[in-house]
Amino acid sequence: MIWLKDRPPFRGGFKLVDLLVICGVFLLLFAAVRLGEGMAVPFSETHQPPIELGLAALPYYAGRSLLRMFLALGASLVFTLLYGYVAAYHRWARVVLLPLLDILQSVPVLGFLSVTVVAFMALFPGSLLGLELASIFAIFTAMAWNMTFSFYYSLRTVPKELNEAAAIYQFGGWQRFVQLEVPFAMIGLVWNGMMSFGGGWFFLAASEAITVLHKNIKLPGLGSYLATAIEQGKLGAVWAAIITMLVLILAVDFFVWRPLIAWSQKFKFEQTEAGLTPQSPVLTMLQRSTLVEVWSERVWQPLRERFFLALVRLNRLLAAPTTKGDAWVWLRRLSGLGILALVGWGLVKGWGLLMGLVATLSPGMVLQAIALGSLTMLRVLVIVVLATLIWTPVGVWIGFNPKVARVAQPVVQVLASFPAVMLFPLITLCFLRFHISLDYGGILLMALGSQWYILFNVIAGAMAIPSDLREAAAVFNLRGALRWWRLIIPGIFPFWVTGAVTAAGGAWNASIVAEVVSWNGQTLTAHGLGAYIARATTQGDWSAIALGIAVMALFVVGFNHLIWRPLYDLAERKYRLDI
Repeated sequence: MIWLKDRPPFRGGFKLVDLLVICGVFLLLFAAVRLGEGMAVPFSETHQPPIELGLAALPYYAGRSLLRMFLALGASLVFTLLYGYVAAYHRWARVVLLPLLDILQSVPVLGFLSVTVVAFMALFPGSLLGLELASIFAIFTAMAWNMTFSFYYSLRTVPKELNEAAAIYQFGGWQRFVQLEVPFAMIGLVWNGMMSFGGGWFFLAASEAITVLHKNIKLPGLGSYLATAIEQGKLGAVWAAIITMLVLILAVDFFVWRPLIAWSQKFKFEQTEAGLTPQSPVLTMLQRSTLVEVWSERVWQPLRERFFLALVRLNRLLAAPTTKGDAWVWLRRLSGLGILALVGWGLVKGWGLLMGLVATLSPGMVLQAIALGSLTMLRVLVIVVLATLIWTPVGVWIGFNPKVARVAQPVVQVLASFPAVMLFPLITLCFLRFHISLDYGGILLMALGSQWYILFNVIAGAMAIPSDLREAAAVFNLRGALRWWRLIIPGIFPFWVTGAVTAAGGAWNASIVAEVVSWNGQTLTAHGLGAYIARATTQGDWSAIALGIAVMALFVVGFNHLIWRPLYDLAERKYRLDI
């Protein structure tokens, strides 16, 4: 194997783009260190530093929020790969892990904050780090479930041709994971990661301005800046936060998501080359950089080769003593057993605590929570149906036209990533002025934060349809409704199911902040389970919190098993990309 000293020298000299890469790396390192220093400073609930509403404080607050977002995204990615893999390949673990994922998705962010904020503060007494970890964990819960559903489904629908090729080349467990499964899932993972990042922005204010269990803590960040501006009725500060958020979203889209989308196209499963693919100036710049080329060829590739060679040797070593199969099968079983044991322990402990709280409830309280849950469920169903009818044609149009996608994708990214909760004060003003009931207006507020899951997944599904299938449809002159029925709907259906599931879960979560809105001391409240949980969380009523979360989980899991799970099975059985 060729190692560093055996590599031929590079003929390309130092370029201007290399200087830009160096400056970018140093700026990122400096920003990470500078912003990270503020995460572990001493902290006291009785002497909190005030949130300044001056424009000069906005860049620092925006940086702190962005750091929390990327830390939560990294944790979500690790969770997605581990949890999705075990759920996909361990049938006995899947029975527990998938319903648990449904429950986790249905638990509102405020519910997680109520449990974790005290625990993290106890782990790091007198330090801001505990609250930072609680905030990051809350943002993590707004990102992870959608990415995990996407990755799980991708693993369950790997085409037979790719599985057969992996078997022919005798891929070990890790080789198969890195060279087959993750690449096949990459397009959906990138798009759902982008959508989940937008979900994190949506709950940024709730995770930074912590108002649970009689606590009122504001971490330095853009979400706390907005919450303070709303409390004080400072409309100018609200607009400043909105503009700053737009700049952040555009920057993240340009420097992170557009390069990732363009890069992920190389993993598209097709037999003919696509005519047009998404492009990114940042990715093009990195590909032309001599420094990046040197790093890739002299450092990354040799390390990657040695790593895979070591894995092959380890796989052979582990497989040698047995004649009953690949040792990686047993490793997967042991890992799944360990995760299942951990989950089981958590469920037992949680069930004990829940039963203690339920003992304090009356039948009237339970019936009231169920009735309120039914009202919120009706709002969720309306959102999913309307979002499907409106955004499916738009998503297919964008996904089938790379030229359109280059223009529309940044616009969609801004619309989807922009936290709709920042618009709530302006919409609340309209509701107050025109006397619109939040029982109906809450549908609009919930939709602003959840409809994009369907659009993003439809775009990803349309982009994932192989070019050769689209060319075959053109050859057979499939048009209009027949083209939709024979090509588009089968192609996007698995992605739409993932989008619909996560949109419904997102709408349930959004109900916590959408069914109770306020502006400058005036509050509007809808009749629904979200308002019930929000009120209980603010008051620190653990019995009502547990009841509200349990009822919400019951609605979500029941709906998933009655509707979404059969649709998942249909997609897996009938709409696989097997050619």
